[in-house]
Amino acid sequence: MISIWDRANPQLRNLAVYEPGKPIEETARELGVRPNEIVKLASNENPLGPSPKAVAAMRAAIESAELYPDGGGFLLREALATKLGCDHGNIILGNGSNEIIEFVGHAFLEPGDDVIVFEHAFIAYKLIAMLFGAQTIEIATPNFQPNPNAILDAITPKTKVIFIANPNNPTGALIGPDEIDRFLTRIPDNIVTVLDEAYFEFLENPPDTLLHVRDGRNLIVLRTFSKIYGLASLRVGYGIARPELVEVLQKTRQPFNVNGIGQVGALAASGDDEHLRKTKKITDEGRSFLEKQFQAMGLRFVHSAGNFVFVRVGNGPGVFKKMLARKIIVRPLRGYHLPEWIRITVGTMEQNDKCIEALKKVLS
Repeated sequence: MISIWDRANPQLRNLAVYEPGKPIEETARELGVRPNEIVKLASNENPLGPSPKAVAAMRAAIESAELYPDGGGFLLREALATKLGCDHGNIILGNGSNEIIEFVGHAFLEPGDDVIVFEHAFIAYKLIAMLFGAQTIEIATPNFQPNPNAILDAITPKTKVIFIANPNNPTGALIGPDEIDRFLTRIPDNIVTVLDEAYFEFLENPPDTLLHVRDGRNLIVLRTFSKIYGLASLRVGYGIARPELVEVLQKTRQPFNVNGIGQVGALAASGDDEHLRKTKKITDEGRSFLEKQFQAMGLRFVHSAGNFVFVRVGNGPGVFKKMLARKIIVRPLRGYHLPEWIRITVGTMEQNDKCIEALKKVLS
């Protein structure tokens, strides 16, 4: 029998499958314990959970679950546009911001094109490029610090898309406002730049990258309700771009791509500034605690601008397994070619304490 792989698109053969953080339920089954005994610090989730306002709104919305959602996401787009000081035509919704990355592939990438990313960037960029037959050019990041000028030097006639996460996942490194502004003004107009700001709300002095959208550049700024808003399970993300660029992306979008319960929850969460402030406060305190502990333990880490810390432990997969046996889930980074490193999400102070206690025992 002929293998079905002989009929599939050839780039799928070597396409790696994205591996998410290990689920709580699976870990509990393997260890024979209750799920509430597991501390998950692997997927950069909000330890406080979703906004209470979002929970209340979603409970009410379930009563209408038989209805299709608003395919255009009008209310959520209007609310976001008002909050961001733009028009609803500048906003596109995605099933998580990951889906908008895929829209970019459908809209702009063909076999033989070049995509530029930083080394150790969010792995989805490379996967999407490969899926559409594009070549990925990875820019080195000495000491894990991204240098945008190196991207400008790497542009070729085949370059179609540039992906940058700021702050970067999984390293947490941040390109400063002045540096990102200078970079965005120097990109040729025929290239689409995707600036992934999934951790934007955690920044102390966030850059006004939407200025470049208002200036009409071919820039797509990605943000999400999965991180600080605590709605990761609902998969609601959005992109901000000039209207013509949004119109192109909309052509690639499936109808009803963002579910109705998610739209309602995101709409309520976007107005809950108190929950956002509480989350940022506990994140700032927890991140500082983890970094001080790593310093005291003599572990190398990168100062993070996100809700996680990237730390060198020697044998990432081995430490992951030993931490798992102690009911703590962290994120090994072998898939990012970083086998000596792990990423630890900032949790509640109780969770952070348990993590450090377990890590000390594992490394001893």
